[in-house]
Amino acid sequence: MKRVLVDTDILIDFLRGREKAKSYLASILEDSTIYCSAITVAEIYAGMKEHEREKTVEFLDSLDIVDVNREIAEKAGIYKRDEKKQYLDLDDCIIAATAFVRESILATGNAKHYPMEDIKKKVIK
Repeated sequence: MKRVLVDTDILIDFLRGREKAKSYLASILEDSTIYCSAITVAEIYAGMKEHEREKTVEFLDSLDIVDVNREIAEKAGIYKRDEKKQYLDLDDCIIAATAFVRESILATGNAKHYPMEDIKKKVIK
């Protein structure tokens, strides 16, 4: 079974009913363990409207949410320190580090946020 860490943008698109995100998640449901970072939960809550709460909570409860532990935090700090290709947000570094530590494919619509060469990426557009 493959492991897929889903980035915030894909989950938001899914919650908003966008077909590409819905199709992608449906396509991996049977043969994958689907994760998201606790950082993604925070990002989703930051933009969630009150009328979206019930549906959003139900959906997030169906995912395996990965907490940020020391190993993930250290790897994120190394990414932030060492990646000189572009300005990187720490939250994206934490999400990338989570994919690395969990040996997961990072599914994202924002490949430019993840220039790290030591993680596998699946770009959903």
